[in-house]
Amino acid sequence: MTFVATAIALCLLCSVTTLNATAGDWQILVLDQDGKPLEDAVVELVVLDTPQPTPPQLPASVTVKQQGLNFVPFVSAIQVGTAVDFPNMDRTRHHVYSFSPAKVFEIQLYHGQPEQPVRFDQAGIVALGCNIHDYMEAYVFISNSPLLQVTNARGEAQFQSLGAGRYQLRLWHPFQQEDWALIEVEHKGNSQSQYQLTVQHRPKQPTPQRGFGS
Repeated sequence: MTFVATAIALCLLCSVTTLNATAGDWQILVLDQDGKPLEDAVVELVVLDTPQPTPPQLPASVTVKQQGLNFVPFVSAIQVGTAVDFPNMDRTRHHVYSFSPAKVFEIQLYHGQPEQPVRFDQAGIVALGCNIHDYMEAYVFISNSPLLQVTNARGEAQFQSLGAGRYQLRLWHPFQQEDWALIEVEHKGNSQSQYQLTVQHRPKQPTPQRGFGS
């Protein structure tokens, strides 16, 4: 595999090892500056110049709950046009909003399930908040590419059965200390590979134990 750095604004360490996986599988491991797995990092692949078979489609709708005075999940990665439901599982009412240019909206004080989901129809990054609990936050990463993953608690993201060709790998985390990183990757469709990436970031603040109850 060949790596060509098109822009590296994060501290990135890329390595390649063999996986026990089917042909074309990519596993990406994201670590923090202390070498610990980093959860909630978005990994996006964009096809550059090679025709690809139709990739698996992302869900047409996803859910971001309010539960325990938090948004769950903290980070979502979706394709443009995806509808997002915001059910309130708490006993208290929430007022969900976004002032982000990619999607400005608000769902005023409510319990349970809102009448309609919110459709995200523009690529970008949306920060979510609650007017009642100002410490509640979450992020929605909206992309034109269907090749999106959010790292799990082990810092892992995996893409399966990708075709050969050139891809742009983009890495983003809400608390990164620099701009996101872009790396051009040439992939051989019959290989199984692992990429290890390191992100300098600030820690997430714990949720205060206050508010109107959960």
